[in-house]
Amino acid sequence: MNIKKWFFLFWTTLLIGAGGAVIAGLALQTVNGTIHFKSTADTLIYPLILLGYGMLVSVYAQLGFFAYLILNYMGIGVFPRRVWQYVQVVLAVLALLELIFLRTFVGSGRDVSSDWLLGIGILLTALIVAYFKVRSTNLTAWIPTFFFMTAITIVEIIGVLQIGVDSATVFIVIPLVACNAFQILMLHRILKPISA
Repeated sequence: MNIKKWFFLFWTTLLIGAGGAVIAGLALQTVNGTIHFKSTADTLIYPLILLGYGMLVSVYAQLGFFAYLILNYMGIGVFPRRVWQYVQVVLAVLALLELIFLRTFVGSGRDVSSDWLLGIGILLTALIVAYFKVRSTNLTAWIPTFFFMTAITIVEIIGVLQIGVDSATVFIVIPLVACNAFQILMLHRILKPISA
């Protein structure tokens, strides 16, 4: 990967994060209506704040993506390839189970339906992204894509999960998942050698 390709990935991911945050923020405002604007200027500034927030989330997603690439490189170096695939599947399943069940047992009196919806949403998104990744590349991309879209995404959203506010979770998960899906689906295109 050269600087030009990395620059393309950086800026396009930044735009996707910004767009995802605007969509999530405006949808939450439409559904919840918790922010009351005092003037027209507030109404116009709100989407700009959402854009900036989405850009921050996209940078966070990119940090997670490069951390995953390093982890995958090290995993392939330490374990035999087949064992590393099993390790990724186990870690992905454990991350999903932790997301769905751990807060249920720890948080007494907490409504567990949001945890179930989030876990199922991340699982379905991971399956869809892995399907398209396999269609674009080959079958060996399924497990790494599934692992990245589940385990790494869940690690990235741990901070917002500790807040325990569903709208905050939605607000960060939508742009983060969009950025992660874009990055993993673009990786093979970015790394493809340029033919002379």
